[in-house]
Amino acid sequence: MADLQTEAAYEAHARRYNEEWRNQPPPDDMYALLVRHFVAGGRTIDVGCGNGRDAAWLAQQGFDVTGYDASPALVALARESFPWVTFHVDRLPKLESVIAQFDNVLCETVLMHLPAHEAAQAADRLWTLVRPGGVLYVSWRVTVGADQRHEDGRLYSAFDPGVVRAALHDGIVLHEEDVTSASSGKRVCRLIVRRPA
Repeated sequence: MADLQTEAAYEAHARRYNEEWRNQPPPDDMYALLVRHFVAGGRTIDVGCGNGRDAAWLAQQGFDVTGYDASPALVALARESFPWVTFHVDRLPKLESVIAQFDNVLCETVLMHLPAHEAAQAADRLWTLVRPGGVLYVSWRVTVGADQRHEDGRLYSAFDPGVVRAALHDGIVLHEEDVTSASSGKRVCRLIVRRPA
């Protein structure tokens, strides 16, 4: 079960978040990693796509991309801003409507909005989406100690990165880092893993 307060916050303030994300510097550090590690031109899913910024960038780089987000309001804004990309409403940890596998799976700063005990379940679900030879990029905001909740209601759960790594049990780690995001200025953990062919 996703965190309902977080979902309500994104739904209620979708336009504000959209403007904040548009006004941030582009996440060029992440984009460079995607270009380096993703299967070029591959079928790609962006899970937790928000306002569609990253899915649109992937489409412009020649990827066949579809975006999914838990917020109908954000999906509507994504469709409005980037009508050449397909967007749907669905949520982790189950992502029930997705039955395909993909060359590339992107999940950028989403897991920390789930209750900590669901992080492993969500990572496992993401891993099922990766076809043999495909690549998963997953990242999350790092919260140290206890869970935190933003004043607007969004959850930032604290969990050990090992629970995510363990869910990707047979994966080949291509990249792992704990850094400050060039876009948000927040501390994030990034993990890029290839499923053996």
